[in-house]
Amino acid sequence: METNELHRGRLLDHLQLVVRDLPASQRFYTAVLEVLGIPIGGTGDGYFWADELFVSTAESQAAQGHLTGRHHFAFQAKDRATVDAFHKAALASGGKDNGAPGERPYHPGYYAAFVIDPDGNNVEAVFHGPAKRSAESVKVTF
Repeated sequence: METNELHRGRLLDHLQLVVRDLPASQRFYTAVLEVLGIPIGGTGDGYFWADELFVSTAESQAAQGHLTGRHHFAFQAKDRATVDAFHKAALASGGKDNGAPGERPYHPGYYAAFVIDPDGNNVEAVFHGPAKRSAESVKVTF
């Protein structure tokens, strides 16, 4: 796996999910990440990755034979329509509804949708409301 350029800007460097059914997970994440404007960065024998997300089988060297447990994580969405499209794409690609798109009480303007992926992870897309970013991301080139 060769990585020459990454975009960084928040807390996490990367997240690895170790899954039971890699093709089902790849269908699910390809669909939801496409809606979010994040391309699949690469694939290999027993894994695929997209920016900070690495998904593999338990047989991959990084997994050391163990599945990950249930996690909750959220993707940033650029607007409410993207949250809506994320939810629709997730349901059409093997996800299960865990909270339809809508306002949440976490802070004013918090608009999110939740789905359960093929391995039971609670995956969210969130738009925090109108805001001005200083940059889309930090670009790291090797």
